[in-house]
Amino acid sequence: MTVTETETADEAVEPEVCAERGRLPHPRPDGKDRYTISEVAGICGLSAHTLRWYERIGLMPHVDRSHTGQRRFTNKDLDWLDLVAKLRLTGMPVADMVRYAELVRAGEQTFPERYELLVATREDVLRRVAELRETLAVLDYKIGIYSDARRAPESA
Repeated sequence: MTVTETETADEAVEPEVCAERGRLPHPRPDGKDRYTISEVAGICGLSAHTLRWYERIGLMPHVDRSHTGQRRFTNKDLDWLDLVAKLRLTGMPVADMVRYAELVRAGEQTFPERYELLVATREDVLRRVAELRETLAVLDYKIGIYSDARRAPESA
């Protein structure tokens, strides 16, 4: 499935635009990007507990440690966490996100599996968007009824 199969040309978005849209900021330039867990928690809006859990279940790739054992995150880690946040918004199960992370770590030979996982997730999102549009139409209809009812006494 391609973008053009499910979207009009006006709705299609260029990959470069997607890469920049909603991206977590990089407060420090590459090479000087050594963030503590509390800094990353503040940047991404996740708790330190969640970040540790992501690492424990294999959702976070290897996080560097300082000589004292404290986690040190990089801009690359921020980018990964941004992707994880987007996958969470799609409703992708954590097990699938962990599987995706494993596939990424396994290398380019896993592109077909990653593709299938992301296509399936995209189809789920499109189904949910359609359901939400139907729900919105019902809400708009009901709001219209109440709006008309509120105006009726005013014109009488």
